[in-house]
Amino acid sequence: MLSESMQEDFSGQSNLMGEQEMFNRLKQRGVVDNILQQIQFDGGTDGRRPATHFTDKDNMLRSVGDKKTNIDPSRRYLYLYIKAGKAFLEHIDENNGTPGQVASYFTFHILFRGQRFKSRPVACACEPDIDEGFLLELHKDGIGDAGKMADATTMLSICDPIHVVLIKTDASGDTTLVSSHFLEWRPVLTSSSSRLTTSLELKGTGSESKVSAGVIDIQVELFPKAKQALSNEVITAQIQLERGRHAEQERLFLVYAKQWWKEYLTIREIHKERLVKIFAQDENGNNRPVCSFVKPLRAGRLLDTAREAARFVSLTHQERTPTLGGGGRTEQWTTMHAYLCRNKGDCEDHAVLLCSLLLGFGLEAYVCVGTKAKGAVHAWVMTISVDGLVTFWESLNGHRYIHESLDPNAPPMDKQHRPKYPYKTIGCVFNHQSFYANNQPTDSVEVCQFLLRDEARWKSMSQDAIMSVCGSSSTPLWPQFPPLCAPSIDPSLASNDLEQQLRVLVTEHRRDMGLTTMWDDQLSYLLTPSLAAYETERTTGLTPGNEEFQDSIKHAVPDGHTFKGYPIQFSHRNARKAFATCLRSPVCEEIIHCRGDHVRLAVRVRVYPYPESACATWIMFACKYKSII
Repeated sequence: MLSESMQEDFSGQSNLMGEQEMFNRLKQRGVVDNILQQIQFDGGTDGRRPATHFTDKDNMLRSVGDKKTNIDPSRRYLYLYIKAGKAFLEHIDENNGTPGQVASYFTFHILFRGQRFKSRPVACACEPDIDEGFLLELHKDGIGDAGKMADATTMLSICDPIHVVLIKTDASGDTTLVSSHFLEWRPVLTSSSSRLTTSLELKGTGSESKVSAGVIDIQVELFPKAKQALSNEVITAQIQLERGRHAEQERLFLVYAKQWWKEYLTIREIHKERLVKIFAQDENGNNRPVCSFVKPLRAGRLLDTAREAARFVSLTHQERTPTLGGGGRTEQWTTMHAYLCRNKGDCEDHAVLLCSLLLGFGLEAYVCVGTKAKGAVHAWVMTISVDGLVTFWESLNGHRYIHESLDPNAPPMDKQHRPKYPYKTIGCVFNHQSFYANNQPTDSVEVCQFLLRDEARWKSMSQDAIMSVCGSSSTPLWPQFPPLCAPSIDPSLASNDLEQQLRVLVTEHRRDMGLTTMWDDQLSYLLTPSLAAYETERTTGLTPGNEEFQDSIKHAVPDGHTFKGYPIQFSHRNARKAFATCLRSPVCEEIIHCRGDHVRLAVRVRVYPYPESACATWIMFACKYKSII
């Protein structure tokens, strides 16, 4: 900065300038002010190294310059810098939106050895200006210690790739998975300067996994520099050795799976029609054993109970994998990191996440694959207690159902006593280390008995065969699970902001109808306990008492007045979308369109944040008015 700022001022002068004078010149040019504005003060670290979960405002973790990232001089780091993008041809017309407003934006998410980072939003364009860096620590899981720097040989053995996920978010907040790329970083070890600059082609996902989504210019650099560089031959040989080992493990499992399936079909001819799913395709079109998608996941201090975990999973959005043209549903199981970054997935993604969290809580949990009404393929979660009690968990809404097997020879049951769960048939159940195919005469869930160790009812796969491709070996075959990130929103600010937006929308809506609007702040405040009770019930399954709430409303509503309330829950914070949904309800429409004497309206919003970017948004509209008979 001195060189650029002072060159013209001091050119040709032989006398030395004092420190104070140089400082004053920089101050006059605004350089000092710029530096002071960019400095971030953070007094919460106390010199200690940060935890996995970062808590700055938008969870945007920023490379070397971020005060939250303390650099340990005895450890080695990998610096990934994404300079810019090009050839994002699908987004060539993205800037045709409202002037001054970004219609949609890109976000890069990075996962490396249990460390997660997120870039700042970048406006979608054919050539986006990304300019973002990430500082990744190579010392994880006990490799390298404080007294020993990781040398080239140690780094060569670290086979974990850098998972780069690109998410597009449109103006309405809807997210799309653009690309999911696994970057092999070890070629940087061949550079004498420990720096590698290259262009990286990002492929699309799903049916477009062979098509280029765009190109990014990246730079990978080691800090501190390696003392010696490795040859290209050594790197290539190591990578080919690992890939050869992986391919052989996959081949052996495929041979075993084919033989196992042949044995299963010989038991009954009808078995070939059952939903026994051994392999599934991920977003990059790779076939993987379904057991490899599941892994016990501990939520740290972010989730306290299994039921809270079910509530969290139910708040991530559901979306069927989009298809071009007809042909029905396309099935795609997303890697956990990409699913969490997008905060959206199909029923299989929800079931895999919930099963992983329940396994983390020490439960015997399995993903179930079967059908619902009308033969729709579905996935849900099952837990089996020590006493043999079978519980179904619906990952899309958090509901739990106790399963009691029915006698198939008993007379038909009346409607009142029929099972409440929506599942019709079940083909298989599995988790991270076991796989069972339904071996019973019928695959109907109602009469199914879940004695999984009984070979007459369930045909199991060899646990050794499953662990050979899904076990936690030193060179994992499949992408590693990410840690969950803490909520990034302030619930009080988010609640207030959404509540004010809804007040404006209601006032404008009533004005268009020729109605005036009077808000009752006290009545709005009194609605809070009711919203808290709703969320407690969803999280715990227990109904809290609401006597105090009813009593407070009776005090607030005078004699001769009528009170009406309408609660509703969303998993987003879009005010216009929520208001449009509320108006479709006759009860809510009646409240918002209320006419009469002494009409007072109230609205209360309560946002409950959950890990990642999930949230439960409770809204309650209410009114009180004088009854005229």
